[in-house]
Amino acid sequence: MKIQVGVLRGGPSHEYDVSIKTGAAVIKNIPKERFDVVDIFLDKEGVWHVAGLPISPDLALKRLDVVFNALHGQYGEDGKVQRFLEAHGIPFTGSGSHSSAVGMNKALSKKAYKKNGIKTPYHILIEKDGDARSVEERAFHIFRSFPMPAIVKPVSSGSSVGVFLALDFQSFIKAIDEAFKISDDIMIEEYIKGKEATCAVIEGFRNESLYALPPIEIRPHNGALFDYSAKYEGKSDEICPGNFTEEERGEIMRLAREAHEALNLSHYSRTDFMIHPRRGIYVLETNTLPGLTNESLLPKSLAVVGASLSSFLEHLLDLALKSKKG
Repeated sequence: MKIQVGVLRGGPSHEYDVSIKTGAAVIKNIPKERFDVVDIFLDKEGVWHVAGLPISPDLALKRLDVVFNALHGQYGEDGKVQRFLEAHGIPFTGSGSHSSAVGMNKALSKKAYKKNGIKTPYHILIEKDGDARSVEERAFHIFRSFPMPAIVKPVSSGSSVGVFLALDFQSFIKAIDEAFKISDDIMIEEYIKGKEATCAVIEGFRNESLYALPPIEIRPHNGALFDYSAKYEGKSDEICPGNFTEEERGEIMRLAREAHEALNLSHYSRTDFMIHPRRGIYVLETNTLPGLTNESLLPKSLAVVGASLSSFLEHLLDLALKSKKG
């Protein structure tokens, strides 16, 4: 009898489109000789659908053995859907509810990095208070004291949604305004100029407790920022394996493992880095549910080590079936 796996995709976040594509890749590549796949689509209002019809989440999960979580962003990656699945006793891929909530929150992630001795860029936080004048006054104060250029980003988002590089006061104010449209809490982060890298890790893969895939070097065509358009509209060169020294490569892989463990993540993750020519390697953030689209980075690393997406998905489902998270 085949294992019944539900693939969650879509959802109410700003990363809806990416999730739809990740889910499609997962559905296509899950080994059908072992698994029967149920496509569970969540619309932008968060309504669940199976076979094109609205359905209660309880009914959607009723006959499933395991869930592959292909959601991204709010609800799917911030611990909410994880809490729901945990409450129903359904095993699922990726991290548990608490770790997902911490991993999605860039400020909490940075606290965990620092606690574990992982170097990350200096940052400050701004909360939205509804007073536009107050925001502008605070922004001016920050601009005068914070080294420019700076990165402005929502505290809780992925796929580089709402991430901006501010070069002057006008772009700084505009970036803050745009970031506040996505999140009520935003982060101002020092801009580390150097080589950009990302590295994924997989638990229990190829007889290693935490297997690091080859680091990818990222070269945005804009020369400065790996933003949403660079990621998903072909506006960057992604070189795997990247042009790193052996020392850099080993350190990136070590830090990817350490970031995964510092956040107490499960199954897999992908951590982003900046490599400053003098100051060394900085961890930017960790993605607890990396994209698996045709444009995504993790599948590129898998291909380099001769692993198929199908074998990777099967491995994740096996990990999920072996342990339930709390």
